[in-house]
Parts: sequence; C-alpha cells; structure tokens
Amino acid sequence: MQFYPAGAVVPDEHRTPLLLLRPLRAADVELDYDAVMSSAEQLRLWSQTDWPADDFTLAQNLDDLERHEREHLERKAFTFTVLDPAGTRCLGCVYISPVKPEAASLCEGVAYAGAIGFWIRTSELACDLDRHLLATLREWIETEWAFERIVFTIGSKDSRQARLLEESGSRQSLASTLSDGRACWFYPLDLSNAS
Repeated sequence: MQFYPAGAVVPDEHRTPLLLLRPLRAADVELDYDAVMSSAEQLRLWSQTDWPADDFTLAQNLDDLERHEREHLERKAFTFTVLDPAGTRCLGCVYISPVKPEAASLCEGVAYAGAIGFWIRTSELACDLDRHLLATLREWIETEWAFERIVFTIGSKDSRQARLLEESGSRQSLASTLSDGRACWFYPLDLSNAS
C-alpha cells in the first residue's frame, strides 16, 4: 500500500459557506498559533500528548508549520489549515498522512490509502463546525482526491469525534495502541466506489 499516487493532483483548496481549506504555510504562523493556544486543553486531549505546552512559543509553532509545509510540498503528508471564508481567522487544522502501521490491516488490497485527523478551535464547537468539517472532508476526499481508502484516526478518549463519525455513517473497525503509547480508534472510509 502506498500513500498517494505520484501523478495525481493534490487539491489546492476547498470552500464552503462556512470555511476555507487550503495548505498550511509557515506564513500562517500567527493565525495558527492563536487557534492552537486558544484550544490548548482540547488539543491535549485530541493529541493525547502535552502539546501544546503552556509555554509553547510562536517560534516553536513556526518550526511545526515549516515541517508541515515541507512534507506537503514533498507529498509525504498533506496539512490543511481551516480558515473562516475570508481567510482571516484560523478555525482548525486537517492532517492527511500515511496510514499508521497499526491500522494497515484496514487497507489490505488497496493501492492508495491515507489517514485523516482534524481539530476545530474550541470556540467553534458550540456551532458544530466540526460536524460541518467532517461532512466537507468526506465529500472532498470522495470527489477530488485519488485515495482508494481513508481511515479517520482519533484518540480513544475523543468521544465527540467518535460520535460525529458514527453519526456520519462511519463505524469503528479497529482499536489499537500506537507504538508511542497512544490509544486510537480507526474508522475506514472505502472510496473505491466513489464517483
């Protein structure tokens, strides 16, 4: 199983009335940092780590964004910022990466598969922007990307995202502990019949 076909187009952006998805760039550091730090407690639960630490700096965030931008350009992983429609406020982030080895069994017989993780700024959860983002991602992946399967990957304590995935018709197919000790749940989305 490979990650993404070498000759396939990587979509540049996707818009809805509520958000804009476009590649995360180092130049987004201040917008991204504001979203990260305003949602620190939620992100620690989401990532199952101590990231971002209370003393996480703008310079450290820039290092992260430079790495994400480099991986995107090298087609090793694709990271998209979630912005308001005007592109002036960061609302979250989407990570499309190779499937974790622990979930490889969900992609047997599939040539190209990716894993998706996402988060939305804490202040936007009350209006269910994460529900809108999930529906947007499903439609975007099915219509504009060249994956045959996507595996939504969430932390086992993220009951909100688990509920959203279940409500969208996805079913948890695997629970596993990653090599770094994080417990994750995996929700595959088969795209082989997508139009």
